[in-house]
Amino acid sequence: MSVNKIILIGHVGKDPEVRYFDNGGAVANFSLATTEKGYTAANGTQVPDRTEWHNIVLWRGLAEIAEKYVRKGAKLYIEGKLRTRNYDDAQGVRRYITEVWGDQMEMLGPKQENPNAGAPIPAGNQTPAQAENTPKVAVEIKPAPEETSSLPAESNDLPF
Repeated sequence: MSVNKIILIGHVGKDPEVRYFDNGGAVANFSLATTEKGYTAANGTQVPDRTEWHNIVLWRGLAEIAEKYVRKGAKLYIEGKLRTRNYDDAQGVRRYITEVWGDQMEMLGPKQENPNAGAPIPAGNQTPAQAENTPKVAVEIKPAPEETSSLPAESNDLPF
């Protein structure tokens, strides 16, 4: 058995570029920056922040959601898998690129940064088969208020 799973929380480096295919499918590409905070070592050496850039690829419904709601600077949670592909550039040199194919996405951060953070994401016009195959987007769900009991309150010295 093997596992290919990646979880990232970072900031979007550029607005998503979305392409649509003849069959109605969509793909979104954008970069996501994750940063490890720097520190001072015991001997006084300063280790600076280290930022990694990740190429994010979202398909179908997630691509459409990214097009509508994701903007440069937004803070996102992305869950997916790593994919590596190669191609030959114009000079015939083989190039490799590693991408994160997102299965789930959640918008994080304050409303000023992400105006739609925590807002329900519209499902769109999908058939049940399309909806079943569309990756899920996490949405903030608030618990229902606690029901009050109609029983009389008991007076005791319990701290809870």
